Amino acid sequence: MQRGGSATGNGSQSWVLRRLPLTWLSFMLFFILVFFPLLAHYYLTTIDEEGGPDKRIFGPRPGGELCEAKHVQDLCRIRESVSEELLQLEAKRQELNGEIARLNLRIEACKRSIDSAKQDLLQLKNVISQTEHSYKELMAQNQPKLSLPIRLLPDKDDPGLPPPRSVPACRLHTCFDYARCPLTSGFPVYVYDTGSYSWGENVDPLVKQAFASSVKSSVYVTDNPNIACLYVMLVGEVQEPLSSPPSPMDLERQLKALPYWRSDGHNHLLVHLSRKSLTQNFLYNVSTGRAAVAQSTFLERQYRDGFDLVVSPMVHALSEPNFLEVPPQVPVKRKYLFTFQGEKVESLRSSLLEVPPQSFEEEIEGDPPADYDDRIIGTLKAVQDSHLDQVLVEFTCKNRPRPSLPTEWALCGEREERLEILKASTFALVIAPGNGHLVASAGCNMRLFEALEVGAIPVVLGDHSKLPYHQLIRWNEAAIMVPKPRITELHFLLRSLSDNDLLAMRRQGRFLWETYFSTSESIFNTILASVRTRIQIPAAPIKEEPAQEIPHKAGKMAGTDANMADNGDLDLGPVETEPPYASPRFLRNFTYTVSDVYLTWNRAPGPFHLFPHTPLDPVLPSEAKFLGSGTGFRPIGGGSGGSGKEFQAALGGNVPREQFTVVMLTYEREEVLMNSLERLNGLPYLNKVVVVWNSPKPPSDDLLWPDIGLPIVYAVLTWQLHLCSQVVRTEKNSLNNRFLPWDAVETEAILSIDDDAHLRHDEIMFGFRVWREARDRVVGFPGRFHAWDVNHQSWLYNSNYSCELSMVLTGAAFFHKYYAYLYSYVMPQAIRDMVDEYINCEDIAMNFLVSHITRKPPIKVTSRWTFRCPGCPQALSHDDSHFHERHKCINFFVKVYGYMPLLYTQFRVDSVLFKTRLPHDKT
Repeated sequence: MQRGGSATGNGSQSWVLRRLPLTWLSFMLFFILVFFPLLAHYYLTTIDEEGGPDKRIFGPRPGGELCEAKHVQDLCRIRESVSEELLQLEAKRQELNGEIARLNLRIEACKRSIDSAKQDLLQLKNVISQTEHSYKELMAQNQPKLSLPIRLLPDKDDPGLPPPRSVPACRLHTCFDYARCPLTSGFPVYVYDTGSYSWGENVDPLVKQAFASSVKSSVYVTDNPNIACLYVMLVGEVQEPLSSPPSPMDLERQLKALPYWRSDGHNHLLVHLSRKSLTQNFLYNVSTGRAAVAQSTFLERQYRDGFDLVVSPMVHALSEPNFLEVPPQVPVKRKYLFTFQGEKVESLRSSLLEVPPQSFEEEIEGDPPADYDDRIIGTLKAVQDSHLDQVLVEFTCKNRPRPSLPTEWALCGEREERLEILKASTFALVIAPGNGHLVASAGCNMRLFEALEVGAIPVVLGDHSKLPYHQLIRWNEAAIMVPKPRITELHFLLRSLSDNDLLAMRRQGRFLWETYFSTSESIFNTILASVRTRIQIPAAPIKEEPAQEIPHKAGKMAGTDANMADNGDLDLGPVETEPPYASPRFLRNFTYTVSDVYLTWNRAPGPFHLFPHTPLDPVLPSEAKFLGSGTGFRPIGGGSGGSGKEFQAALGGNVPREQFTVVMLTYEREEVLMNSLERLNGLPYLNKVVVVWNSPKPPSDDLLWPDIGLPIVYAVLTWQLHLCSQVVRTEKNSLNNRFLPWDAVETEAILSIDDDAHLRHDEIMFGFRVWREARDRVVGFPGRFHAWDVNHQSWLYNSNYSCELSMVLTGAAFFHKYYAYLYSYVMPQAIRDMVDEYINCEDIAMNFLVSHITRKPPIKVTSRWTFRCPGCPQALSHDDSHFHERHKCINFFVKVYGYMPLLYTQFRVDSVLFKTRLPHDKT
């Protein structure tokens, strides 16, 4: 027990002894680490204080003694550098503060200068306003004030003019009441309802239906008879057979019973439209008073020259011409030099309704004209037998001839058979009736119509015949008039004509046929236009399509794309600070209808000759001066010449003050459209932008249109925005909308551009300058050409790079607004229908139209051939069928026009000297 306890005690003691050295050791280490440095620092400090400043060991020393230590030299250099930089920054800060003070003073001075300039500008505006007011007052004092004449509206029972000495001697000045037709009346026409009168039951139903359809489409027809200038009544063609033909006395009583006949029928027009070669001239021996007559058959004693109208037959009553069946105008020479098929049947009973005992034979017994028919037959047979040229003359019909008037050559066979012969004929003979008193006949007019339809040049034998609208149409440019005594010289005359003359006459004949004879609507419009021209009333203006202006809803100011407007130091011209101004409008002078009285197409190049402002053509509202008419106008102070900067900063030329309008076509690409509009910001001479929205969906309500400082007009046919924000669909969308004559376009120059076409400002300005030198041409950037495929015998559309071109795409091209009217209202509807069918080829159609009118190729500017639009959605031109459709379009357009109007050119305009920088003092 004790031994064990002792053992236990010894173990505890040994553990304590082992703990004591560890504790002591830790304490000693703590003492040494903490107190020894403190004691050493105190000791050293005491030594420095006792030894004085010269004997300090660790304290700071005066001067650079400490820097002598090698390990701190770098630190000293850094301190000195930082100190020096701080001193420099402080000096610069003080200098900038002084500059800021000086600039603040200059800003205050500029503000005072701006306020002073504003005051001066306001004073100048007041002076200009006062000067303009004084100028207007002086002009008003020196020029008489003219007002429109007061419209005279006679009463219903107004007796009208005094009776003429003889009704057959009626002329406009004796039988027409001009008081009902002032120059500013607009030529209102009232048309009687044929079905409401007794003789209307005998009129051919097809003629009545076609006539009624034409009346509805006329802009001159009015429902108010009290303001009418002209009263029109359809009296024929009468259908056969008549059970009880009316007597002349019955017809006179029925005419006098018309509600607005006013006892003598002045200002009335009786229209008789024939569909057959034999037409009942039932107005013969009927006293029509002072009413004019328009029909195809006239006797000499019946026809009142300058008062009555010889009209063409109405062959296509309710049908449109089929251009696929119309033969081409080339080659010029055809199989037969000339052809004639007819039979003279003297025994046919006259269809004229005479008063017994006077008959047609008795009518011509007095002084019958010399009949050259025997000589004509012998001469033509001799030409045929000579075999010098292949001709076809037949004086006996294989089948029974068509009914005709006495002494007139009857038509042979059916219409289709005759047309097949004429398609192979260079010339078509039209032999006038042997009776010289028969001045116009439906049979001759039918031959003339068929010859013009298929491109056979009419040769009229007999100078006593009156052709349709002979006083208004210059027939010698589309037909050959030969007196019957010159029948022996006819062969020589026809062989002497050159190919150019033949082609020009054929084209003019095609133009006359399409414009004035082809349909019932064209015949009715031509009849009204003839009367309107005779009484010197200007035509009604062609309508313009309305466009809506887009409000700038929270749109930010558009920037200028550096790639589009980076022109260096080139001054392209001023960005107009005044409101956009329109091209000058020269309104038609009323004497114009007197000076230009012929419907003609001059064979010389130039669009003014094909679609002139002739009496039978409508007036274009803002383009009456037409292409290039401004070239003779130079205002005072304009066109002072210059070069270098002077040339760049002004348009110069004969029209130094002119702008253009951008017409941009787009379809559901709002982001692309907005980017394109922004690129137009800052473009000089830009009047406005017309956006043709060709999508069935309207623009987004939250779409922000850029503010480019000019009006952006929203042009749509497919949608119409109302004040109540309701969107209503109206008409179909079409690529033809690009060329509609929008009323918002007030300039002559139009830049037609796609929304994905990237053009620099200098390129646009250069194209505008080039167009001003050739205002009747299409001037643009991407060029294309057509080529003949020998293997397939057809035309091809080619977009490959070439030194020769015949088309300029209207995705980036300038053209005159006049062509917008022609494209929309004059160009054959079949072309616009094909554009709608393929949703393609509108640019080709415009090139065809302009080349057909001017006989000139377009003008390409710069070397651009295509446009790239990175990030743009796929366009229609990327479709595989795009080129196949364009091949078909070209071939169809050729059939419509009858020939290939496109012309090749190797001419291209590049801006070689356009950017030349010349010193300001160089001239």
